[in-house]
Amino acid sequence: MAIRATDQIIHKAAWLYYTHGLRQDEVAKQLGISRASVAMYLRKARDTGIVTISTSTQLFSQDVLAREVEDAFGLDTVWVVSPERDAPDAAAEVPVVAASVFLELVQRGQRIGVAWGRTVYSMADVMPFADLQDVTVVQLCGNLGAPYSYRPDQCTMEIARRLNAKGLNFYAPLVLSSERLAQELRDEPVIREQLASVADCALALYSIGTVDEDSHVVKCGAMSPSEVHALRDNGAAGVVAGQMIDRHGKLLDCDYNRRVISADLNSIRAIRRRMVVIQEDSKLEPLLAALAGGLCSHLVITAEMARRLLARAAKPSVRASA
Repeated sequence: MAIRATDQIIHKAAWLYYTHGLRQDEVAKQLGISRASVAMYLRKARDTGIVTISTSTQLFSQDVLAREVEDAFGLDTVWVVSPERDAPDAAAEVPVVAASVFLELVQRGQRIGVAWGRTVYSMADVMPFADLQDVTVVQLCGNLGAPYSYRPDQCTMEIARRLNAKGLNFYAPLVLSSERLAQELRDEPVIREQLASVADCALALYSIGTVDEDSHVVKCGAMSPSEVHALRDNGAAGVVAGQMIDRHGKLLDCDYNRRVISADLNSIRAIRRRMVVIQEDSKLEPLLAALAGGLCSHLVITAEMARRLLARAAKPSVRASA
């Protein structure tokens, strides 16, 4: 398992100071802490063995991977989950780590935007209970009628229940039958207000969907396999909050997106902390698209996905788009 979220700032301070060669005042500015705190964290890094001459890379290999992914893609924070002896499948541990990270990021009085999917619901299912009554959990996209536990409304309300927070559901379908109906619904005052308030969220939580027959939008009946394949042929690379994005992370110009009721991607980008959780290593291309589009600032992935991201980041075309 990756380093504890509460200790990660120690590793980040050491990484910036020893690997990037920043001065202590520069480290303090980048991390938003005092210079005295930086000095204390560097001392703890030496005392705990995070910084040594010969064993640092071996002891904290997954955390070095995390820092390298941060550097390669300009992310605020990355958590890398490695297989444990009693849990050889790292992917199975991703929701557990992500739930802990999420609770670290949530602060009192905030609005939290939540999308949907199996990974998000798995996080909610293992999330410890907290008492954050002044937090509001907001659904980022319209709902689906399919009887799945990972529907948008289910994900939102389960996370709100775990936080003892207020849950604000989106009482609209994810996909309408026509562009005209979708636009009329967006113009309704209640829906318009909720969409406009997304940018006021301090934290957003979502995963990135694939564009194939295993996609949530297919399994939940929003699209047929043939329709999603046609969109993929037309440039769709991933799904964010029910919307199709291209390989640059931009909203795909297509009839489907014009019929979707969901938070505008620019509103999502305006959220300071955009936490993306990827459980499946098969989601490399969708994740690269989201990273290219600035749709992620905080990322939880497996060690295998981290290595694949770094391999792709080494290619000039990927570095340019990222």
